[in-house]
Amino acid sequence: MSSPKTRRWVFLMKKGYQDTDTSLQSSIITKVKGVTFTNTSELGERLWDVADYVIPPQGENIFFVITNLIVTPNQRQETCAESESIPNAVCSEDSDCPPGEPVMAGNGVRTGRCLRAENVHRGTCEIFAWCPVETKSRPEKPLLSKAEDFTIYIKNFIRFPKFNFSKTNVLDTKDRDFLKSCQFGPKNLYCPIFRLGSVVSWTGSNFQEIALQGGVIGIQIEWDCDLDKAPSECNPRYHFSRLDSTFPGNSVSSGYNFRFAKYYRDADGVEFRTLMKAYGIRFDVMVNGRAGKFNIIPTVINVASGVALMGVGSFICDLVLIYFIKKSNFYRNKKFEEARSSHPGNAKVNVEQLQNLQTVEA
Repeated sequence: MSSPKTRRWVFLMKKGYQDTDTSLQSSIITKVKGVTFTNTSELGERLWDVADYVIPPQGENIFFVITNLIVTPNQRQETCAESESIPNAVCSEDSDCPPGEPVMAGNGVRTGRCLRAENVHRGTCEIFAWCPVETKSRPEKPLLSKAEDFTIYIKNFIRFPKFNFSKTNVLDTKDRDFLKSCQFGPKNLYCPIFRLGSVVSWTGSNFQEIALQGGVIGIQIEWDCDLDKAPSECNPRYHFSRLDSTFPGNSVSSGYNFRFAKYYRDADGVEFRTLMKAYGIRFDVMVNGRAGKFNIIPTVINVASGVALMGVGSFICDLVLIYFIKKSNFYRNKKFEEARSSHPGNAKVNVEQLQNLQTVEA
């Protein structure tokens, strides 16, 4: 059975006297800031700002920062050879390319022709698709390698409806320059502006590696509020973790990427596009919390439970002494002593009986 000290510890340290609310209501607003410059053969000289590398742009609790790209410019809907890297597109003759059938895991629909170079027995099927198809491999260095100096602003509003208590993770100040100059740190919890490279390093990852092939990072904001104390004692705690599985070497399962396109029309009104395969870091901002406040009902319930446990302890001791020890008859007779009117002396315990009781063996 638990001791009185243990019961007091559970009651006080676990706040058994409080009513709790775990139905946290939360809202997240995010903003990324930073610019960088690149010069590539596909895009030329280009300045990248937040409108170029953040998806989606409206600042939700899940957002993606582009750090690397494969660019396939000037794609038009016409016929061309399917990529040689697509196994289902390999052919030796036209009959291997039935017209109208899509290429599995490919880029278009077969036209019925097998395209082969001279004196080569194998080729690839001709397809109707956005041509030319994507053929380039991932760059060996991230395009936006300086993105680690970008900053992430995470504003979090919370409310515990049971106690009608609300708070935010941003310092309540009228200084308009505060958020322009501050940065998050152990002594600056109410400036939720994080350097992107620092967030990656806090997960134990290397920024240049994750920027090359992409990844997923979780940012956990935890609110554990004791509302019997001042509101200033209710502070956010941040946890950073790498959510996607990392594999050794260049595993095909590593990283995070997706494709999107930007569409245009030429002078003749014909549509064309630039296809981009984007690698980058996806951020998932998650919030949980708990609030507690004194309430007489849980206090009474927990105190009564403690008292009941003490009663159960006495009952179990009696059970052992009455039924499981060698001289249980003596204890039973003394526990449930019968008053005999004709022999009042029987109710008295002599010295020999007391000595026997003290030397009882279980």
